[in-house]
Amino acid sequence: MSTGPDYHLPAEGTPASSPVGRGDTGALAPLFAPFAVGGLALPNRFVMAPMTRWMSPGQIPGSNVAAYYRRRAENGVGLIVTEGTTVDHPVSSYSVRVPALHGPALDGWRRVVDEVHEAGGKIAPQLWHVGIMRDPRQGDFPNPDLPSASPSGIYKPGGKSVVPPLGQPEIRAIIDSFARAAAAARAIGFDAIEIHGAHGYILDQFLWGALNRRAGDDYGGDAEQRTRFAVELVEAVRAEIGPDFPLILRISQWKQQDYDARLAETPEQLGRIFAPLSDAGVDIFHCSQRRYWEAEFEGSAMNFAGWIRRLTGKPTITVGSVGLAGAMSVTDIGEQAGVSADLAPLAKRVAEGEFDLVAVGRALLADPAWVQKVREGRLAELRAFDKAALDTLV
Repeated sequence: MSTGPDYHLPAEGTPASSPVGRGDTGALAPLFAPFAVGGLALPNRFVMAPMTRWMSPGQIPGSNVAAYYRRRAENGVGLIVTEGTTVDHPVSSYSVRVPALHGPALDGWRRVVDEVHEAGGKIAPQLWHVGIMRDPRQGDFPNPDLPSASPSGIYKPGGKSVVPPLGQPEIRAIIDSFARAAAAARAIGFDAIEIHGAHGYILDQFLWGALNRRAGDDYGGDAEQRTRFAVELVEAVRAEIGPDFPLILRISQWKQQDYDARLAETPEQLGRIFAPLSDAGVDIFHCSQRRYWEAEFEGSAMNFAGWIRRLTGKPTITVGSVGLAGAMSVTDIGEQAGVSADLAPLAKRVAEGEFDLVAVGRALLADPAWVQKVREGRLAELRAFDKAALDTLV
């Protein structure tokens, strides 16, 4: 495993590598500049953020799911990242209504991919294992007789172990399940892969010292040693998809179990956690914040995505309340949020090279034409998000 680079950091505001709107003087031009990494070429900087929809009965996405994603592609989203799709491991999912990426579900996803491509879009699945978030006391998940997976059996900081810690053969089985899913995703025509490594799910549980209390093997220990599971998983996925296929990793400091949680308190700590993952084969880091405009560390205005880009040298996606007038959490979304059409500061940060791509979540969930309306200056027509949008596939 890498011990991390020596940190000779570029200055803040290093320009992005892709051209930014040289022929367009509009304030939002940087958001509509093309972007390319590896074999992935995008027409603009907008990404549809992954959002669980609970609308795939039997874990199979239907024609309504395909139409839902197609509408975003038709309206100019640069890259669609699907809702979390669970890997082929018996305890990866916490609902039979959440889509899988194995078995009969693959035909459903093939239809989704075909619909998005017919509309001129690009799409990546988010590969997901919920780990200990599959609460054995509740839920409609598959295989309810089996214990949930966890590095140390702990659900939240300070809690007691509620399931046995994973053994090394079980850890290998989870890694292999991600590799199989990635291979299947490429085979049915997806354009990239995203691995969910954020928000307190299985990869994040190994990275987070509050939940990873392992001792006596190589998957616990200090912050860098706790990266081993994620590094081996990324390496296994990379081996299956080859060197030219884009691999995205979603990461966060905050967790659903603790919004104030932090993997790193300093830039140096952050770099030493994510440098091994960069070396393992990640092409793009998808950096989740609750509010993208907030600075990550004192003494710098850069956000989480800005710091990861600076520390790893890899492109980053920023996400967190883009297009919303009120910031809301993932699990406590409130009833509604107004529209924020002031995207010029966001575009300026892209132009200055703080981050490369911008993921839009609830604003795009409520309004499939959000990107097209922004491009055309139809800001007064943007639909506000409200909680009712969660119950439909608009």
